[in-house]
Amino acid sequence: MPLDILLVSILRTLVEVAGFALLGQGALAVLAGKYREQNLFYRVLRTVTGPVVRAVRFITPRFILDAHIPVLTFFLLFWLWIVLAFAKRHLCGLHGLAC
Repeated sequence: MPLDILLVSILRTLVEVAGFALLGQGALAVLAGKYREQNLFYRVLRTVTGPVVRAVRFITPRFILDAHIPVLTFFLLFWLWIVLAFAKRHLCGLHGLAC
């Protein structure tokens, strides 16, 4: 497998993990309610998604509320995942591979 396709695949997998962790964190927040911070799995998911959420908070303007940052992070990860899928398809076509 060519290196560029491998790197895009690895990056796409990391985006998938972060996206699914955000989905799980959101579902667990709804189920656990106000006791979510005491839930071990919620804290694990928050640890996984923390760097991505902080990065999105860093690049967004201050008038966006902190409560909206995880939702915005999920949508940015979703669109990044779509872009990486098209990039991988394009690279596979350039190399003549059926990925």
